[in-house]
Amino acid sequence: MMALAVCACFHSTQGIAKERATAQARAEAIVVAPLSFFKVDDLDFARFIAGTTSGTIVMSPSGARAATGGVRLAGSAGTPARFAGFGRYNQVVSIAISNTSVRLTRVGGTETMRLDTFVIGSTPEAQLTTSPLAFRIASQSGMFNFPVGATLRVSARQAPGAYRGSFSVTLQYQ
Repeated sequence: MMALAVCACFHSTQGIAKERATAQARAEAIVVAPLSFFKVDDLDFARFIAGTTSGTIVMSPSGARAATGGVRLAGSAGTPARFAGFGRYNQVVSIAISNTSVRLTRVGGTETMRLDTFVIGSTPEAQLTTSPLAFRIASQSGMFNFPVGATLRVSARQAPGAYRGSFSVTLQYQ
């Protein structure tokens, strides 16, 4: 009786078709030169609804997103900008944002929003000081990262669509 059960089990698996699927993925690598840095993430305020009154969206360096006035948050939480780089342990790095105000323009249109009040965040690897605006690289490896938040000014009845603009961050390794 036991042999019959094994035979029946073997017989039932022969009818199952074997399927094979293949997928591809890209591989990338970035070699970071000493005393350099690069953008990891863009500043993303995510989706929101513009109301009948103006308002703001504040993206903090920690990633907290808050709205004021007629603005209502929708969808994902968005992200602060994030930069990373390489220096030396205990090295002081001065940091500056070149623009105090940036204009974001609607893709395919002329409508704009203003981005201002940039805030640079401190991390365990990049311990921020405010006067002068600088950080000390606290990582033994010399690798560091830091976030940047800002405030987006939204007009009443802001035209729907994607808005884009850019800002520059400059580091001066001491």
